[in-house]
Amino acid sequence: MSVGLKIVTDPAELALVAAERFVDLANDAVRRNGRFTVALSGGATPRALYELLSEPTGTFHQRVPWQHTFFFWTDERHVPPDDPESNFRMVNEAMLSRVLVPQRNVQRIHAEIKDPHATASEYERQLREFFQLGVSEVPRFDLILLGLGADGHTASIFPDTALVHEKTKLVAAAWVEKLQTYRITLTMPALNNACEVLFLVSGYRRTESH
Repeated sequence: MSVGLKIVTDPAELALVAAERFVDLANDAVRRNGRFTVALSGGATPRALYELLSEPTGTFHQRVPWQHTFFFWTDERHVPPDDPESNFRMVNEAMLSRVLVPQRNVQRIHAEIKDPHATASEYERQLREFFQLGVSEVPRFDLILLGLGADGHTASIFPDTALVHEKTKLVAAAWVEKLQTYRITLTMPALNNACEVLFLVSGYRRTESH
């Protein structure tokens, strides 16, 4: 496994670099396997990427194999899909509603289920069915997009919580104390097994004054 770091000048360049990588991986996966599987993250940083990919007059729209791309989510707030806080809603507004994607290609987390643990179990069932997994097998996404919170969390795995050490479940419901809410998230075994993980991180670099 190789690890790379690319530093860009601003969020616009970050979206551009990520879009190029997204398109390359998508087309390579379709050539090899007939499909491209990607798990999407929420938040403001990836939204710019989604808008860039789906811009009707842009350079990327025609290069993405939309009909052969299957969309999953790394995590979701425990809210209905039309809620302003929903990661699905954000991705749908920024990208999916602007392109021709078969409905069966959109594998969202059904966070409208009242019991968050039932939501997690249902999404794990979806993953196992889609990837045709055995009992102890883990899905292998072609690409997982992740961000990084100010507190170090990614997906909805927060530092110093039990989910950091989860080894058996593929999807779990996590109570986030500081937010007083549940999140449904892919776990470390699923995140770490992807062919490629791309972290999109933007912010300001602190410089020391002398």
